Amino acid sequence: MDTSAGEYRDDPAHWFDDEAGPVVRPYAMTRGRTSSAGRLRLDLIALVVAEPDEDPEWEQTLSPEHADILGLCRTRPQSVAELAAELDLPVGVVRVLIGDLVDDRLVHVTRPVPPAELPDESILREVIDGLRAL
Repeated sequence: MDTSAGEYRDDPAHWFDDEAGPVVRPYAMTRGRTSSAGRLRLDLIALVVAEPDEDPEWEQTLSPEHADILGLCRTRPQSVAELAAELDLPVGVVRVLIGDLVDDRLVHVTRPVPPAELPDESILREVIDGLRAL
C-alpha cells in the first residue's frame, strides 16, 4: 500500500474514528473562541427559539453546526442543554454557536426566571391548601 501524503489525507479513515467519532476539535467549530462576540451569558435551561424564516440565503452561509441548531429550534424551542445533547457537542461550544446565531438575529433566547422573581414558597403552599379545601 502506498502511504504517500496525498493518499493519507484523502483516506476517509484518517478523518473518522469509529469509536471516537469525527476528529474535529471543538475549538475548530468555534474558531478558537470561548464566547460569542455579544458576550451573551446562557444558562443550561435558557430556551433558544428560531426567528421566523425571512431570508433563506442565510442558511447557505452557515456552518453545519449552526444549521443543525437552527433546524432543531425551528421544530420547537430547545434549551441549551437539549441542543448540546442532541448535537453531541460540549455545552461551551453550543453556547458560542448560539451566540453567533443571536448576533445574526436568526434565533433569540428566553432566559429562565431568576429565583428572586419567583413566588415565595409559602404563598404557593397557601394556594395549594386553598385548592384542596375546595
